[in-house]
Amino acid sequence: MNEVKLTQFSHGSGCGCKVAPAILEEILKDTNAFKALPFGEGLGGAGLLVGNETKDDAAVYDLGNGTALISTVDFFTPIVNDAFTYGKIAAANALSDVYAMGGKPFLAIAILGFPTEKISAAIAQQIIAGGKNICAKAGVVLAGGHTIDSPEPFFGLAVNGIVPIKNLKQNSTAQEGDLFFLTKPIGTGMLATALKREILSEKEIQHAVDSMCALNAFGEELGKHEFIHALTDVTGFGLLGHLIEMCEGANLSAEINYAKVPLMTGVKDLCAKFVYADNTMRNWKAYENKVEGINGESLLTLCDPQTSGGLLIAVDAQSEKEFLSLATKNNFQLEAIGKFVTRKDKAVFII
Repeated sequence: MNEVKLTQFSHGSGCGCKVAPAILEEILKDTNAFKALPFGEGLGGAGLLVGNETKDDAAVYDLGNGTALISTVDFFTPIVNDAFTYGKIAAANALSDVYAMGGKPFLAIAILGFPTEKISAAIAQQIIAGGKNICAKAGVVLAGGHTIDSPEPFFGLAVNGIVPIKNLKQNSTAQEGDLFFLTKPIGTGMLATALKREILSEKEIQHAVDSMCALNAFGEELGKHEFIHALTDVTGFGLLGHLIEMCEGANLSAEINYAKVPLMTGVKDLCAKFVYADNTMRNWKAYENKVEGINGESLLTLCDPQTSGGLLIAVDAQSEKEFLSLATKNNFQLEAIGKFVTRKDKAVFII
C-alpha cells in the first residue's frame, strides 16, 4: 500500500486542479448570482446573508436567532503520495472555508472518488481516516459521505458551520487604510509540483505538509473582534487572486510589500529553476490586466496555487498592536505585508 504514489494518478495537485479563473468567469457569466436576501425573504422566513456575488469562501444563511449557518464544499486531487496525509490536508482545506468566515465548523460529509481498478479500497480507507483525524482535532463530526468510481482520485468535504451574525467576516468588507496579514507562508503549489516531478522528496517538503495540515481555527477567534474588517483564506487562485477578490469586493486597491511576503523553504530555488504549477500561468492570465509591478519571481510566487493556505486578514491600522498581541497569543508571529488604498486603475500594486 505504501508503494502507491497518489500524485501520479492525477494531472493536477491539490487546489492546483481548480478550474482556472478565466474559465470559471466564462462558466458563470450568464448565471445569476445568489445574492444576499434580507431576513424574512428567504425560504422558511430566513435570509441568505452571503451568496456568491463577492466570490466569498462559503454561503451563509440567517437562522433567525442571531446566528447563521455556514455551508461550503471543497475537494481536490492528491497533493502528496501518502493516503492518510492527503486525507488530512483535504479535510483541513475544506474546514478552512468556515474559519475564514469567522465561524466554527461542526458537521462534515465526505466526498471521495478513486479509480477502483487501480487503487485498492485500503488506500481509500486511509484517505478517509486522514480526514477523520483532522475533523476530530477540529471537533467536527464526519457523519458520512458519497463515493464514486473516478478516473482520478479526489477527496474533500462538504462542511456546515455556525457563527454569531455579529462575528461574521467576509472577503468584501476591507476598508481604506487597512493593513493585511497572512498566517501561512506561500509555496505549496511549487513544492507539490517538485514532488510530482520527483525533484524533491516527501521529506524535503515536510514543512509544507505540516503547514497544509494545520487548521485555520484562528479565524473563529478573529470573528470576535471588530478591528478585523475582512477575512478570507488563500487557496487555488494564489495570494494575488484572493487579494484581488478582496479589492474588487470592497472597491479598493492594495499595495503589497513583496519583501514582507512569507515564502516556504526552497521556493526561491524553485523559482530560479522555473519549477511551478500549471495553474500558476492560468492564474496570471486572469490577473495580468489588474496588477502593476510584478516581476519573474513575484509572478511565480504570488500566482502560485495554494492548498490549505493561510488566512488573509484585513486589520484596522489603528488596532495593529492589539491584533499583533492577539496573533502572538495564538502562536503566530506576523507582520503586515501590505495595505488597502483608494481604488486606482489597477487592483494590486507590488512594491
